[in-house]
Amino acid sequence: MAKNSMKQIQEDEKKILKELQKNANKSINEIAKKCKFSRQKVWRIIKNLEKNNTIWGYMAVTDEEKLNMQGYVVLIKRSNQPLAKELIDKIIERNIEEDLEELNAEIISSSYTNGIFDWVICFRATDIKGAKRFCESLNKLFEGYIQEIYLLEKMFPVKKCGIPNPEINKLSDFFNL
Repeated sequence: MAKNSMKQIQEDEKKILKELQKNANKSINEIAKKCKFSRQKVWRIIKNLEKNNTIWGYMAVTDEEKLNMQGYVVLIKRSNQPLAKELIDKIIERNIEEDLEELNAEIISSSYTNGIFDWVICFRATDIKGAKRFCESLNKLFEGYIQEIYLLEKMFPVKKCGIPNPEINKLSDFFNL
């Protein structure tokens, strides 16, 4: 039996990834039917994607409001001072998240960026006071390494994790306030 070309394998992976991104809770049978692949092929591709870390987690998209939380974004511009090895290790080992847990804040995503800001953190907290305490903790933890920090409150999610908000009709209520 001839092996599939690398290009075909990548196309098949993209089809499966697209279905998983729409709804990671779909069964292998549903994905196979939608992609017109065998169940075994879908299972094998998903396992390979997990093994090579193309897929490195599954997440439920949640509504912060229903969790009595609010979404926030922190934009950070670093100073020119190189980060100390201890702080880099703390980030790599995810100890920062443990330090911030007591503030009732949860990091949703964290990315180092190239541009005006060097670090973008999306998180949720119970209220604006908790979000400000989160920022103060970051400032304290990275004292001397942060030049500027901006806190933004998310007002209405149109799309999260590539998933359209099922309650998009509430957007008109938001703008009528």
